[in-house]
Amino acid sequence: MEPMQGYRPSERRRRAMVRRKEMPLWQELPLLLVVAFCLAVLIRTFLVQAFYIPSGSMENTLEVKDRVLVNKVVYDMRDPLRGEIVVFRGTDNWAPEVTEQVSNTFAAKLGRTIGDLVGVSRPGERDFIKRVIGLPGDKVACCDDQGRITVNGDGIDEAYISEGFNSDLNQPPNPNQCTSRRFAEITVPQGEMFVMGDHRSVSQDARCQGPVPIKNVIGRAFVIVWPSDRFTSLSVPDVWKTYAIDHPTAAAAEPGIPARQDSPATEALVLPFLLSAGLSARSGLPYVTRRRRLRS
Repeated sequence: MEPMQGYRPSERRRRAMVRRKEMPLWQELPLLLVVAFCLAVLIRTFLVQAFYIPSGSMENTLEVKDRVLVNKVVYDMRDPLRGEIVVFRGTDNWAPEVTEQVSNTFAAKLGRTIGDLVGVSRPGERDFIKRVIGLPGDKVACCDDQGRITVNGDGIDEAYISEGFNSDLNQPPNPNQCTSRRFAEITVPQGEMFVMGDHRSVSQDARCQGPVPIKNVIGRAFVIVWPSDRFTSLSVPDVWKTYAIDHPTAAAAEPGIPARQDSPATEALVLPFLLSAGLSARSGLPYVTRRRRLRS
């Protein structure tokens, strides 16, 4: 028996599937909330995490109470670059910059737990945010005759640091406190990086607490998302881009070791993924089906 003219089984099955998946709002809303929470946990764990800035060690680039997004996958593809702002776990030599009293009530603990799961809580005592100044093999010191830090003997014009946020050039170096701008030349060990805060007079950093293992890096801060009037990207300053052209890292310059290249598109992949997933959940269609429909 031949099918009736105009009858299209595949089209009818598709429409029937869509009708079966439709749910009233009171059932769909809790499901969407659960899906959104699970997505937030997965994204915070593997892709992007929001970090709260608790101190003034990165002023004026970052101010207290700013929130930044941190790319957690970029350094799976390459090593950090000089001039980037990174979040990392400090070693035992690194003292916490902020030790605020926190409430231990049940509601406060629950709020902190949920906030940590979705990536909007305050960083731990051992989490720090600084700018990468030196990479393995670099020789870092301060200061040259213009009061600038030097990397491999070259003075760096750090335009992002205003004079008021530099430490005292005339104060003698103190191995336990980063109160002086001057410090003796340090050769960054293999597998480590030399980091400093932009507000040099208050930042406790590698000058007095030592370099940090690159394996301790959590990710790269690439944008300020809150408050909204401070929304801006955190790109590498031009002075470091120019320096990198003339001074490749020791690993990149060593023959036989390929340098991992930057992948600027990594941050841009997150939002399209979330949008596609959200549209798929709302429409009731599988993600693959929705993606095919958008291409057709």
